[in-house]
Amino acid sequence: MALQLILTSDVANLGKAGELVSVKPGYARNYLVPRGLAVTASVRNKTRLEHEKNLIEKRVAKDRATATEIATRINGMTLQFERNVGEDEKLFGSVTNRDIAEQLKRAGVDIDHRLIVLDTTIKALGKYEAPVKLAAGVVATLKFWVVGKEK
Repeated sequence: MALQLILTSDVANLGKAGELVSVKPGYARNYLVPRGLAVTASVRNKTRLEHEKNLIEKRVAKDRATATEIATRINGMTLQFERNVGEDEKLFGSVTNRDIAEQLKRAGVDIDHRLIVLDTTIKALGKYEAPVKLAAGVVATLKFWVVGKEK
């Protein structure tokens, strides 16, 4: 049995804001509705949707513009992380997406660490690139160096 919902925000692998979608009741009840990503597709909500569609489109465009601005700033940055190293230039510990988010915050870009996608754990010195998925369709590429700490 599927439940009809109207999306209020873009949801990856489901649809864009303002679309009418069918999902399983558990997904709607436990994830979409509590987070404010969707509302039930009642007759009242369907008529309200027509009115709110323009508002949703404007909000999404504004979010996308903000994300594009942040992406431009991130693309122009190169961060540097100093870490203690052992033999064979291996790091004690690693550089995580939380570390990257903290350093971005110090540089004036405050984003959620979950938006930074690291394919593997970073445990060696070198130059790296990581995609930052900001909004639907807006992806920045962050460049950073991991260098050994001076003793």
